[in-house]
Amino acid sequence: MITVTNSQIVTFQKQKSNNEMADDKKFNRRDFIQNSMRITLGLAVAGLGGLTLMHSTKGNYVWQIDPFKCTQCGRCATSCVMSPSAVKCVNAYDLCGYCDLCTGYFKNGVKDLNTGAENLVCPTSAINRKFIEDPYFQFDINENLCIGCGKCVKGCTSFGNGSFILQIRHDRCKNCNECAIARLCPSDAIKRVPADKPYMIKGDFVKKDKS
Repeated sequence: MITVTNSQIVTFQKQKSNNEMADDKKFNRRDFIQNSMRITLGLAVAGLGGLTLMHSTKGNYVWQIDPFKCTQCGRCATSCVMSPSAVKCVNAYDLCGYCDLCTGYFKNGVKDLNTGAENLVCPTSAINRKFIEDPYFQFDINENLCIGCGKCVKGCTSFGNGSFILQIRHDRCKNCNECAIARLCPSDAIKRVPADKPYMIKGDFVKKDKS
């Protein structure tokens, strides 16, 4: 007869619990990544929405870019009265593929996914690439470095999921009577929107607005 002591039972239970926790982490890691990115973007938009209401001086409307009309012409970087521009790139994480080869991050045709500046689309290194797990990477925008040139947006839209978009950040925007960028925009992508809904983000946010 085999005798099992209480200490052996406790050790077995701990091992079983650790194995179950490891399995849970393995299956839930991707869901956690996606959910946390949605929460992060939601908080960012909500926070900046509050800043919008504080800075709004022209009634109840503010200027914003329709991402479905934007052609990434480059005028947002050069025509804004603010320097650097009040227009910044935003990553709509709901649409992002977390790709190893991100066409909004790497230049088209690179042979080696080397993160040297010569291989990157962004001229100011405003995109932070962070490894999550093979083969997934997270791409975050450093808005202090972003100049709103739209080069990353063009690459992501042309070859990727189109999660990179340009948006006017209302903590910087002067909310001019006539937006200097809107006056020159070739696709009429900049228009007045209600100040309580100041951002036009692709993904769930746009779907909710249209439902």
